[in-house]
Amino acid sequence: MLQPRLLLRQPRQRAACKYLSIRQPIPRTYATVVEPLKVEASLAAVGFAQPPTTEKTSAAFAMRTYKPRTPGVRHLRRPINDHLWKGRPFLPLTFPKKGHGKGGRNNSGRVTIRHRGGGHKRRIRTVDFTRMTPGRHTVERIEHDPGRSAHIALLNEEATGRKSYIVAADGMRAGDVVQSYRAGIPRDLLESMGGVVDPGVLAAKTAWRGNCLPLHMVPVGTMVYCVGSSPVRGAVFCRSAGTFATVISKEDKTNASNKWVQIRLQSGEIRKVSKDACATIGVASNPHFQHRQLGKAGRKRWLNIRPTVRGLAMNAADHPHGGGRGKSKGNVDPVSPWGMPAKGGYKTRKTRNPNKWVVTPRERNHGKRRVK
Repeated sequence: MLQPRLLLRQPRQRAACKYLSIRQPIPRTYATVVEPLKVEASLAAVGFAQPPTTEKTSAAFAMRTYKPRTPGVRHLRRPINDHLWKGRPFLPLTFPKKGHGKGGRNNSGRVTIRHRGGGHKRRIRTVDFTRMTPGRHTVERIEHDPGRSAHIALLNEEATGRKSYIVAADGMRAGDVVQSYRAGIPRDLLESMGGVVDPGVLAAKTAWRGNCLPLHMVPVGTMVYCVGSSPVRGAVFCRSAGTFATVISKEDKTNASNKWVQIRLQSGEIRKVSKDACATIGVASNPHFQHRQLGKAGRKRWLNIRPTVRGLAMNAADHPHGGGRGKSKGNVDPVSPWGMPAKGGYKTRKTRNPNKWVVTPRERNHGKRRVK
């Protein structure tokens, strides 16, 4: 029978403090701050200026972690968003989400979207993607939206007091003032430029974070999000957390018939959109959303996501990869449950029907390694 190990040698400190009621604290030593050498004067005397110093930050960023008191929080990682509103949303701009019990089923009861079901009760936030109302809008607060990965901002129109939700920009905080210039250049701004539109002055006064501009007013090289495709539609591109597009070319003054602006998406695709389409300056908020870790399977279920079973673990009647002896799917390419190739983004668009809005398509590797 195994016996517990006995500690034959007691440490001296414990023996000395055996009969003391209060243990004496051990003195701590701290590192002293060493001032950097001042070499600016010596470099200036020689005739050279010191190069600008940049703070070297590691690739890792701050994420909120928790003590592993339970297995569900051991691997839990969340972005630090202490600036978010802790209360309820602005209820007049929300409505309850219906159809939670459908579980991905259509009106005939068939499952059309797999891996859906359950989930916490939610309210849909009505977000303004067109932003046609001009004037100054004050950001009251930044809120979490359970229906999207980016955060939303509650705006208060200073002229009428009307409230609205927009997708918040990264770095936007309560108290910021944003405007929309989709209805045209305001009269006071035009008079401040002397009655003549100066592109440089116009960009300096309008291209601020959170402002909504038509794309022909956005300077080339600016990062924008919530980009529209036509003058009448709202934002359709770059609406999720941390996404943005870059304006790479605009209308040429010599060619008045040019009605398009080219933008580059993060996938590398270059797409042309209308010059009167909307675009918001900045990057969509919550950029560290992609690095979160849920920590346990239950948080997936709270998000209305059901488990996903590998096709290799199924029977032959349920999946093309199923069946067989051992872990083997047969020497075949990976396919979906219905036989469609599923590796590297299988293209289904016909070659004779190209997308006329895509100038340069994104790079696809089709399951092969890219040659760097």
